Amino acid sequence: MKRKILYSVIGIIAIILIVVGLFLMKKDDKTSNLTTIRVAEVTHSVFYTPFYVAMENGYFKDEGIDIDLMLVSGSDNVAASVLSNDTEVGLAGPESAIYVYLGEEKDYLQVFAGLTKRDGQFILARNGKEFTWDDLKGKEILIGRSTGMPGLSFLRALKNKNIEPKEININTSIEFSELSGAFLAGEGDFVNLFEPLATKLEQNNNGYVVSSVGAVSDPFPYTAFYARKSYINNNKELLVRFTRALNKGIEYTFNHESSDVAKVIANQFSDTDILDLEKMVERYRLADVWLNNPYVEEDFFNTLTSLLKENDLIQKNVYYKDLVHNLYE
Repeated sequence: MKRKILYSVIGIIAIILIVVGLFLMKKDDKTSNLTTIRVAEVTHSVFYTPFYVAMENGYFKDEGIDIDLMLVSGSDNVAASVLSNDTEVGLAGPESAIYVYLGEEKDYLQVFAGLTKRDGQFILARNGKEFTWDDLKGKEILIGRSTGMPGLSFLRALKNKNIEPKEININTSIEFSELSGAFLAGEGDFVNLFEPLATKLEQNNNGYVVSSVGAVSDPFPYTAFYARKSYINNNKELLVRFTRALNKGIEYTFNHESSDVAKVIANQFSDTDILDLEKMVERYRLADVWLNNPYVEEDFFNTLTSLLKENDLIQKNVYYKDLVHNLYE
C-alpha cells in the first residue's frame, strides 16, 4: 500500500514537472521570437510615463518587440549613440536630429513618433513663498545647456511672460544630469528639474516646486523617438508595431486614473513611494505634457524650428518632410 502511494506521488510530481517544463519552453520560445530594439533615453523620468506604461503592460511584447532601454544623458549623446549604431532608437528632444541634419550627415536622423508636447520641468525655489515669474529677475537659475530643449523651452516661457533673459542670471554651464547636485551644493536661487528629482528635493526640504515651465511655454514636439533614415526605411513594419504599442501606452495613460498609472510604472521607479509616484503622474497630467497620439504635427514642428532660429541656433531652413517620418497609423 505504501509503495502504491509512493508511486502515485512520484507520478504526480513527474506530471507537474512536465507541465512546468512545457510552460517554460513555450515562454522561452515566445521570448526568442521577439525583435530587440535598443532605445537610448535622455533621462529616466515620470515625464515619459506613456512609454513606460507600454513597456510594463506588455504592449511592445504583444507586437513582437523587446525593448532594451538604456540611459544616455544629454540629447547630443543620444544622437551620437544612434549614429554610431550603439542603439537603434533615440528618445530625446528632436532638436538633436535637426542639428545632425544640418551637419550634412547623409544617413541622418528622422523622427518617427512623438511622446511629449510640452516641457516637463518644474521650477524649484529655495523657499516655498508665493511665486511669480517676476521673482526670477535679478536671481540665478540653473537650466542646463542653452542648446537643448529644456533651455530653449525656458527661454520661450520667459518671452511669453514678457521677461527679457538679460534680466535674469541664467546659468547654462552645468550639465543636465548635474543640475540637482549643483543646486543642493548651493548654486543658484532656482533650478529647473524633471520628476522624480523635483519631488525628492521637496521631500527633503531642499527645494519647493513653484511653477511648471511647460504650462507657460508653447506646445511643440518636446520629446520624440528617432532613428537613422536607413533604419526606418529598412524596418518600417517593425517601427509601425513599435508606434502602435506606444499609442496603447498613451491611451492607457489618458484613460486611467493617476493612481492606476502609478501602479503600472512603479517597477520603473522602484525607489519612489507609490503615493509620490501618483502625485508626479497627476502633476504631469495637469501640465498637459503628453501628446494624444504619436503623430507629430507639422505646425508643432515649425514651432520648434522657429524657436531654434530665434535663438540663433540654426540659420538654414529645415523642412518637416525631411525630418519627420510619421509611422502612426
